[in-house]
Amino acid sequence: MIYPTIQDLTKDKINRYELAIATAKCARIITDEYVREREAAEKMAAANKESDKAILNMVTKEYRDEKAVKCAIKRMHTGEFAILSPEEAEIKRAQRAAEAEQRRLEEEARRNAPVFFGDDDEEELSEETSEEEEAEEIEE
Repeated sequence: MIYPTIQDLTKDKINRYELAIATAKCARIITDEYVREREAAEKMAAANKESDKAILNMVTKEYRDEKAVKCAIKRMHTGEFAILSPEEAEIKRAQRAAEAEQRRLEEEARRNAPVFFGDDDEEELSEETSEEEEAEEIEE
C-alpha cells in the first residue's frame, strides 16, 4: 500500500494529472537543493583536505537517503509544498512581488538615511583625527 494515498494528496480538489505535474516540479526543486548542497560540500572538502568528514555526511540526510519524488510526496503531504489553482498562484505571485518591492524600498530608505552623531561620537571622531594628525607629524 502506498502512503500517502492519492486521495490524501488530492483531497478531491485536483486531478491525478495535476498531482503528477506538481510532484515532478517539487522533485526538481529538491534535486536542485541536493546539487547545491553537494557542490558546497565538495568545495569545503577540497578547501579543507585535513577533514576526515565524508562529503555525503555534509549533505542533508533527506536528500542523500531518499529519492526526490518520495521527498516531494512527503513534503506535499505535510503541507510544505502546496498545489495552487491558477487564481491562487497569481495572488501569491502578487503578494511576493509586493513584499519584494517593500523590502527594496526599505533598503533604499536605509541607504539614503542621514547618519546622526551624538556628543560621544564626536569626541571619538576627534580623537581618531588627532591620532592621524600625530602620525602625519611624526612622518614629517
